[in-house]
Amino acid sequence: MADQTSRHAVIIGGSLGGLFAAAALRAVGWTVDIYERSISELDSRGGGLVMQPDLLEAFQFAGIAHAPQLGVPSRDRQYLDASGAVLFRQRMPQAQTAWSVLYNTLRAGLPDGVVHSGVALSDFEQDGACIDVMLSNGQRVRADLLIGADGPYSTTRSLLLPDDFPDYAGYVAWRGLLPETAVDRTTAARLADAFTFQSGDGHQLLTYLIPGEDGSTRAGERRWNWVWYRPLAAGAPLDAALTDRHRVQRALSVPPGALSDEIGARLQADAREQLAPALAALVHATEAPFLQVIQDYRAPRLVFGRALLLGDAAFVARPHTGAGAAKAAANAVALAQRLRDPERPIDEALKQWEAVEWRNGVRLCEFGVDLGAQIMGDLSPHPAP
Repeated sequence: MADQTSRHAVIIGGSLGGLFAAAALRAVGWTVDIYERSISELDSRGGGLVMQPDLLEAFQFAGIAHAPQLGVPSRDRQYLDASGAVLFRQRMPQAQTAWSVLYNTLRAGLPDGVVHSGVALSDFEQDGACIDVMLSNGQRVRADLLIGADGPYSTTRSLLLPDDFPDYAGYVAWRGLLPETAVDRTTAARLADAFTFQSGDGHQLLTYLIPGEDGSTRAGERRWNWVWYRPLAAGAPLDAALTDRHRVQRALSVPPGALSDEIGARLQADAREQLAPALAALVHATEAPFLQVIQDYRAPRLVFGRALLLGDAAFVARPHTGAGAAKAAANAVALAQRLRDPERPIDEALKQWEAVEWRNGVRLCEFGVDLGAQIMGDLSPHPAP
């Protein structure tokens, strides 16, 4: 048996799932290499997310140093009606952070040379004890483990399960980020110190403060994050929303700054008509709103010999759960815990990891579907885009 220092994992995908996996495995003595298809850093992607205990536990497990305050605390949870009146407000302390804060913290905690940008997975071969990974730059890497952490439309999964794709849930999330100071005092006062919702007939908007672009949590330097879930029929309506300002039809999302003028104007008009004044003000003050298609996916299994799926490559849970990043972090820590003992056979450890993490993933996906049904109602049929 190879000793612990010789155990090597190749990780496909340099987003949060891949970074958490790398940090956790390094903490138990493995060597790792991450291959990310994007040439540039990913720190501009994503928006806000809820700080879950699994995130902080993953940082602690991996020994990743982080700022004392990774998120912006909110004291209350409140619900507004379309007129702006408070329907319900109660004490429910929590904290919200930014995708970029987690990404930058994890990247800073990994040494140079671990992440290889601009390199994609091409194929792999297994011989039982090891796996040979073929990369887009012509390189062939032999490893003990291949981890597919490359997101909802995973290349790794396409090689393992070529007929599996996420399903469209029948609705989308319109999203926005804007400086804390971009709204007037009346709007800020209505939304202060709260995680705010407005729910209506088949739609829901939520908003909260997250750290600024530089990670600052100081008042005046933070950002508003808002998400508006709305139904959008598959076919022509969805295709139109996914066609960007350059008339390129996107598959799953339209990034900030790329929405067409027509779609952006319609979004603002709908906000004026349907949302509470403070929430409509957020939408109108957002210079570059963006769009995310809501999907469902659960892999039938996670481990395929010495290849495995982790994070969104394995399960796409609806964002209502607030647990996407936390799920990836928990997957990674659980994997490292199973693989930390050099005397335990890798295949046995993977089997035990899969048994627990697959059930956890299924439960989270089912929870997300239930929450979506409560918010959006019955949107069937909605074939995949």
